[in-house]
Order: sequence, then C-alpha cells, then structure tokens
Amino acid sequence: MSRTDRTVITVSREMDLQTCPALAEATSVIPLAGKTLYLDLSEVPFMDSSSLNLLIMLRRRLHTEGGRLAVTGPQAQRERLLQLTQASELFTVIPSGTAGSGAVPAS
Repeated sequence: MSRTDRTVITVSREMDLQTCPALAEATSVIPLAGKTLYLDLSEVPFMDSSSLNLLIMLRRRLHTEGGRLAVTGPQAQRERLLQLTQASELFTVIPSGTAGSGAVPAS
C-alpha cells in the first residue's frame, strides 16, 4: 500500500553545524504540503543546537503548509536534548519502531 500523506527521511549521521545545511537543502525540495514528515533520528549519534534550529524551521514550514513534523526514534541523548529545550512540545516525538503506525497526534 502506498502512502502519499507522509514522507520519511532517515538521518544517519550527526546533526550539527556542518551537516544541518545539507539536510535543510534536501528537505527544501521535497513537497510537504498537507503531509506528515517523519524524520527518523534512530541512527543519529549526536545533535547540537543547529539541529534544534533545523527542526523548528521544518516544523514552521510544515505548519504553514498544513503538514506535521514527527521525530521518530531519538536515542537517549537526542530525546533528552529535545525535552530539556522543550522543543519536543513543538512536534510529535515517536518512539523507535512506531513511525509506520499512522497515528500522529495533533501538533
């Protein structure tokens, strides 16, 4: 079954000042209007403040275009960073392995 209401991007490297511009550029060309963007962070070993800025910009774009941002599979350090900065309140955080369930709370 094809799902056209969602886009999944799997990130498999550090999300930092050096790598976030490439991810931002990649997401800028993907049509996301009305879709849920699942950003799979299960393979991300490190995130810094640049990644938080990117997530907030993605969330703003998706909100404007009638879509949603769901961050899936953040490991302990990444999840803690999202909680400490209260960024996790801006988008849906989904535990690893449940991105395909289709259930995304309103954000």
